[in-house]
Amino acid sequence: MTQDNGELDSLVRKRIRALRVAQGWSLEELATRAHVSQSTLSRIENGQRRLALDQLVTLARALDTTLDQLVETAADDVVTSPMIDGAHGLMRWMVKGNPGMSVVRQRMTAPPPDSPARMRAHPGREWLVVLSGTATLMLGHRRYRVETNQAAEFPTMLPHAIGAEGGPCEILGIFDRDARRGHQRDGGGTAGDSSD
Repeated sequence: MTQDNGELDSLVRKRIRALRVAQGWSLEELATRAHVSQSTLSRIENGQRRLALDQLVTLARALDTTLDQLVETAADDVVTSPMIDGAHGLMRWMVKGNPGMSVVRQRMTAPPPDSPARMRAHPGREWLVVLSGTATLMLGHRRYRVETNQAAEFPTMLPHAIGAEGGPCEILGIFDRDARRGHQRDGGGTAGDSSD
């Protein structure tokens, strides 16, 4: 990559500087971490030195990012529409930047199962926030009340289920790849709902 590459070149230089500043690092600190001289790093950030692939790889590692993220350009498909699953009353969005992740919005009306035998466990992690109403989250033998605007995060190896308490509730959940697969195998429901 050379300075003649215009917008991408400028974007990468700005990202290097922005990531360094976000970490609270001086030029000297990042230069030390990336094993380059401080003057070289300064010239890279200011556009006075060409961007070499080997230096970009080293800088990406030092900044705790990837080369792909450092050179990524804006995508045309920024806005996405959900996949709608009417049978389970949910909408699901895939996270493009992390294809294993998905975001799910679901309206629940049934309480969680009253029997621990009906809860499921599988690899993964889940995070959810209650958008409206009150939900009951069952984790093993513990029962948690999660109210509007409260969130819960848990490993899905714990037997779990979630349902509405005292009327309908709506949740937004984020599932990693393993949790999403676990729910797909269990019948398509979300964070341990009674159909999970």
